[in-house]
Amino acid sequence: MTESRSRTSRAPVLIVGGGPTGLATALELAHHGIGSIVIEPRTEVSWLRPRAKTTSTRTMEHFRRWGIAGTVRTRAPLPQSWSDEVVFCTTLLGREITRFDRCLALDLIHDDLVAEGGQQVPQPLVELVMREKIATLPPIRLRTGWTVVAVAQDQDGVTARIQDGSGGAETISAAYLVGCDGPRSLVRDSIGAKLEGGADNRPNFNVVFRSETLAGRMGYGNAVHYWVLNPEQPGLVGRLDLRDQWWCVLMGVDPEQGNADPARLVRNLIGDDRFPLEVLATDPWRARMQNADRYRSGRIFLAGDAAHQNPPWGGHGFNTGIGDAVNLGWKLAAVLHGWSPEALLDTYELERRPVAAETIAVAARNMATLGPELSDPRLLGTDEEFAAALSAVRDATQRSKSGEFHSLRLVLGTSYADSPIVAEDELDCPRMDPDADYLPSAAPGHRLPHVWLRADQSLYDLLGTEFSLVGSMDAAAGRALVTAAESLGVPLTVVELHRDLALRLFQAPLVLVRPDQHVAWRGSSITDPASLLKRLVGELRTAADSFDRRAAPLDAVASDG
Repeated sequence: MTESRSRTSRAPVLIVGGGPTGLATALELAHHGIGSIVIEPRTEVSWLRPRAKTTSTRTMEHFRRWGIAGTVRTRAPLPQSWSDEVVFCTTLLGREITRFDRCLALDLIHDDLVAEGGQQVPQPLVELVMREKIATLPPIRLRTGWTVVAVAQDQDGVTARIQDGSGGAETISAAYLVGCDGPRSLVRDSIGAKLEGGADNRPNFNVVFRSETLAGRMGYGNAVHYWVLNPEQPGLVGRLDLRDQWWCVLMGVDPEQGNADPARLVRNLIGDDRFPLEVLATDPWRARMQNADRYRSGRIFLAGDAAHQNPPWGGHGFNTGIGDAVNLGWKLAAVLHGWSPEALLDTYELERRPVAAETIAVAARNMATLGPELSDPRLLGTDEEFAAALSAVRDATQRSKSGEFHSLRLVLGTSYADSPIVAEDELDCPRMDPDADYLPSAAPGHRLPHVWLRADQSLYDLLGTEFSLVGSMDAAAGRALVTAAESLGVPLTVVELHRDLALRLFQAPLVLVRPDQHVAWRGSSITDPASLLKRLVGELRTAADSFDRRAAPLDAVASDG
């Protein structure tokens, strides 16, 4: 029997859950010089449960900040340039119905719109790259093989009890705790938060399979998705690599049906009941549309699937969790470093919960029309029957699915304009139409408009770790803001641009940019720069208050007691 052991560790931040959102939270904190301990039950990443495959352009921009975007692209089995198309067909060996191009921002290769385009890559590879990056960062300790079994908090901090599979137990203390422990979150239960919403009553069944000959038999060319509108078995298929591994979603298939003969169901998608293939893994699921009624209680926060769950149609769930991690991470770091008050943390839920609600609504709309709704028995009939059905099915598909594959307004258009730490805009700019295509905007609250300054230099590469003042320093507000930041101890990086370029990008000579690359203020002059900065960082406290917070047990590096 393994001897029971117990000890105490401590860190500035304890992260419960080491999936993509938990790892992202640790990376964001480390980006700002703050240590963390991440507790994750899984010792290894499972390659047979690919889960998310779409890494959005915005997530890739965050990966660029952390120095892992290039690694993700290099190791992704499908190069970004391999395809940006989605094909709808009767079966994989059948007839094409319609197709979409420029999908999922995969076409944005060195485009001024973004610092990074989208990337199709299995979630396990993303997690592995993040784990490898974390291994190089001393402020982070990733503890795999451990499970959090209890959490508690008081006015001074949080404690968590963790256990491993061999009888070991530990207590971890931290200033703050972030629950990234998924849909069945212990952390969410511990703070009494409730999920609001429901679930789709239609079952789905994922299958990962191997086929060495399928790609050579298909006549549609390269595509990241193949939507099969076979009335006998509608579904969605894609490649996991360019060798022999594939994934598929069997729509309307419950666990009993799926487990009975998954190979037969996959062959229905292919259109050949004898096609050679090997089933590698299966995974039943139902889509959920749920948002927690609150994301915070005292020193404990929720992020990712612990806070919200949405249908996968459009590929937003995993990416929304990364956005949570960045938003919460920079704010926790600002408070722990002492240049923002704890009230700044109240803006996490204010900013991110509406984003999750909108994402859930968009994904639910995408889910309203899937393969079963689009399929028509005539598509598998004679040439005449196929021709008779084609026009109506094609029109319905183009009308209902275009927004699913072209969603930059949601991915890049997130705005925190209503946040208390965002200034009112000096310019009279109308709010973006929810149904309009994405147009870059430097209005406060929006993502900073991007441009490539040189072939190898993004504007984003010049931004500082904390706040950045970007534009023409000839404007009087520039010098005033720099002086105020120095006086208040707010970290500020100056990025000087030619005035004409600043006016073209921002419609103002200067913008003040938050650590998450969202605009906090734009303009040319300021009557009270100190008051503005205080508001944008949550009303700074006195130097003594800041010292008191830093003097608490908030070591910069996670440590054992």
